[in-house]
Amino acid sequence: MRREFPGLIRSMNLQSNDFELFEFPLAYALDRQRLDERWKTLQREVHPDRHAAADAQTQRRAMQWSVRINEAYQRLKDPLQRAAYLCELHGAPIQAENNTAMPAAFLMQQMEWREALESASTAREVEDLADEVVGARRRMLAELQLLADEKQDWVGTAAQVRALMFVERFGKDVDDRLEQLGQ
Repeated sequence: MRREFPGLIRSMNLQSNDFELFEFPLAYALDRQRLDERWKTLQREVHPDRHAAADAQTQRRAMQWSVRINEAYQRLKDPLQRAAYLCELHGAPIQAENNTAMPAAFLMQQMEWREALESASTAREVEDLADEVVGARRRMLAELQLLADEKQDWVGTAAQVRALMFVERFGKDVDDRLEQLGQ
């Protein structure tokens, strides 16, 4: 017996971009609670378990939709991935592996942080550095939203995403160091 998907999914296309899939405007800022609710609604409709008694084609489609919805949800819920995706959609790919050019001031900050992390001998020193990194990340995310949503400067947004990728990696190094110090 062939079972059709509910109307919500039937009217959608697997090729839709993530924002279309979740019925969000093409913008960096989004309502996280609404995103979570939409994800749950979509997953309830297509979850493979719900279609276990259906024919093989419907089961395969349910699996495809479930994977597609989960991928889109993961991308949209992460601020950095969402910004990178917007850049891609607007023709400004991140190309982090090929484009590592950063402003001199940013590179100096990175070097200062690295030196501070290497010379930190107490958990308190590393925690202070972690607080500084969290503050910088918060400011950079706010700038990212301004670049994307207000200025629609996709080249600038891509550069900010690349810079945030550096900050994210350094934040992980700080966390690792705290773990080493037993915190």
